[in-house]
Order: sequence, then structure tokens, then C-alpha cells
Amino acid sequence: MDSIIFLVVALAAIVTGYTIDGGNITHLFHGAPAILVFGGTIGAVGVSYPISELKNMGAVIKVIFSKPKINLVESIIYFKQIAFKTRKEGLLSIEEMISGDGIDPFIKKGLQMVVDGIEPQTVKDTLELSVELIEERHKGGIAVFESAGGYAPTLGIIGTVTSLVVVLANLSSDTSALGESISSAFIATLYGISSANLLWLPMATKLKRYNEIEMKEKNLIIEAILCIQEGINPNTLEEKLKGFLDKKQLQEYESQSGKEGE
Repeated sequence: MDSIIFLVVALAAIVTGYTIDGGNITHLFHGAPAILVFGGTIGAVGVSYPISELKNMGAVIKVIFSKPKINLVESIIYFKQIAFKTRKEGLLSIEEMISGDGIDPFIKKGLQMVVDGIEPQTVKDTLELSVELIEERHKGGIAVFESAGGYAPTLGIIGTVTSLVVVLANLSSDTSALGESISSAFIATLYGISSANLLWLPMATKLKRYNEIEMKEKNLIIEAILCIQEGINPNTLEEKLKGFLDKKQLQEYESQSGKEGE
């Protein structure tokens, strides 16, 4: 929701600035440049990537406009509870906890390997490989939007050039509307630059940030699972995992830990 709000703010700023300078807002809306720029950008992206990578773009866009459900504070509290349980009752005691459907699949995979007695190095390698594959998938989605951000301004210039060709071809027949025709020709450039810098590239940047957040979570999970398998003291595990938190998250964790201890 916040992404939509800021996108509206950016568009409103452009329109407001344009109208303050005396521009007529209706001149900003032209069907032909929009078709050329947006259709051309989609076509160029389609040529650049296999359809197998593009068919999931709907889900990727949904991720961009939704809030990530990652909470490192709750993850640390969860793993500390598991660490206490395994120290008291053994690793097999958590088998029932990870058998339900509500648990994160990545956590379930790691803890199940621990319960099954898989070697720690094998557990670590398997989980790290899963993380690498997840990141590669994320990079694929990011690359698509970065490519769109690169193609859009060029398509805008192409749209302007084609419009100017039409203007010049009709120059001898009607010179009274020459200024308006040339002005309309540059709308394609405006669409191309605006879509790249307000839509495609910001979407790629947000995906990069979400990827960083998820990678931090995955690394925290791997560290926690290995510590649990090793049988590290829950308080020691807690201190290690707190290193993944920023200042604000650390304050939140201390607050929640204090409430649990009361």
C-alpha cells in the first residue's frame, strides 16, 4: 500500500509542476505514445527473457505492493524456545512441533534434518544451497524490471522520433498546428523516462531490498538451526542471533523479552 501512495505522490508532483508552469493537463494524456512506450517496453522484455521467467511476473508484482511478513524478533524468540526444549528433552522432542502446516517450509526443512540426525555440515550445505537458489530466483525478477527501466526511455525516444516524422511529413499541409504537434511528439519521451524512473526501476530497487531482508532472515535461520543441533546454551544462541537485529529491532526484542520474563 505504501508503494502505491508514494507512486501517486510522485505522479502528482509531476502533474502539479506541469500545471504550475501553465501546462494544460489534458495534453499529458495521449493514447498513441502510451501504446508505443508501454507496449514496446513489454515487447522488448518479452524478447529478452524466456516465457517461463515472465509468467510469474504477476506474483512478483504482488510482492512489490505487499508488506513482507518477515519478523526477525519473533524468529529469535521462536528459536530460543526450541533451544530450551531440546536442551531439556532432546532433539526428538521437537518432531511434533515441526510436523504441522503452519511452520515456515525452510525452518521445517532444516529442523527435520536435525531431527533425522543429518551431519551438521550437510545440514549447512543443504540450507545454504536452498538460499542460493532462492536468491537466484529473486535476481531473475529484479533483472526483468531493470531491463524494462532501460528499454522504456529508448522506446520513448523512438516514439518521439516517429511522431516528428509524421509532423514533418504533414508540414506543408497544415502549419497552424505545428507547435501543438511537436509538443505532442515529446509526450512519448515523457512517458518513457517517467515510467522508467517512477515505475520499473523503483520496483527493481524494492525487490532488491526485499531480497536483502529475506536473505538476512534465512541466514539467521541457518545459524539458529546449527546452534540448536550443536546443543548451544539458549542464552548463548540468543546473543548470537541478536547480532542480526538493528537498533530498533533490538529494542523491540528487549521489550518483548522483558514481557515474557514477567
